[in-house]
Amino acid sequence: MKRNKILFSLIFGWMILMVSSCESIVDEKHLENSTTVEGVELVATQNAAKGNLIELSMNTPGVTGYWNYNLGKALTNKVEIVYPIPGTSTFTFVGTLGAEFFEKTIDVQVNVLDTPLDQDWYDLVSDATSAGKTWKFDGGPAPDGRQWWFMADPNNPFGLWWNAGGDCCPPVDAAGKMHFDLNGAANFTYYNGPDATPVKGSFVLDIANKTLQVNGANILGAEEPRGNPNGLYQIIELTEDRMVLFVSNNAGGTGWTWIFVPVE
Repeated sequence: MKRNKILFSLIFGWMILMVSSCESIVDEKHLENSTTVEGVELVATQNAAKGNLIELSMNTPGVTGYWNYNLGKALTNKVEIVYPIPGTSTFTFVGTLGAEFFEKTIDVQVNVLDTPLDQDWYDLVSDATSAGKTWKFDGGPAPDGRQWWFMADPNNPFGLWWNAGGDCCPPVDAAGKMHFDLNGAANFTYYNGPDATPVKGSFVLDIANKTLQVNGANILGAEEPRGNPNGLYQIIELTEDRMVLFVSNNAGGTGWTWIFVPVE
């Protein structure tokens, strides 16, 4: 009996040792801020004329994030941009201090567009960027047999499925127009007819991704289910004389294509 008690004690002690050795050692680490928002240094560098070639830099060690420069985002602490809008613009750095996220802004004054823009900007708003440019449908406003507002193959913006505008059923704003300019901001103005009250909005031209984002209003012919409620369109073609926009999957489940030309 004594031998059994000793054996039981040894087994019990061995089990306790095994359980103890299997317990994980938790070394709790808490994130800490490396600085304060006030300690984050944002710098904008331009030439003496306050031109539109701008270097945006976040110079504080231990802070990471990205720049939102209104017309796009740069996933880095430093970026050089050719900004197309004269006047005062506000750029935002979004980042983390270590334990918390933050946003901080810097204002930049652009007095002169002394660095040429990408040609797409001039095609969209004209060389007179502040005055801007007005676009209309390349056809209509009555059915005219032409292709300027139509249902398309989701994989082919020119793959005609139904020539709605040209054959029978143009949009209600077929006689309207829309204006793009860079007068202090990227401004978009929509008119649903020749003498209509303007609806003000804004736009983002993403040249790298070939998209046009319209906010606060929408393009001509965006009536449901043909348009895109979030205002984002693929740019299929953009020249001085023609603009082709496309969505591959609208609310009706098809592609849709818009073709515009400048107002003379």
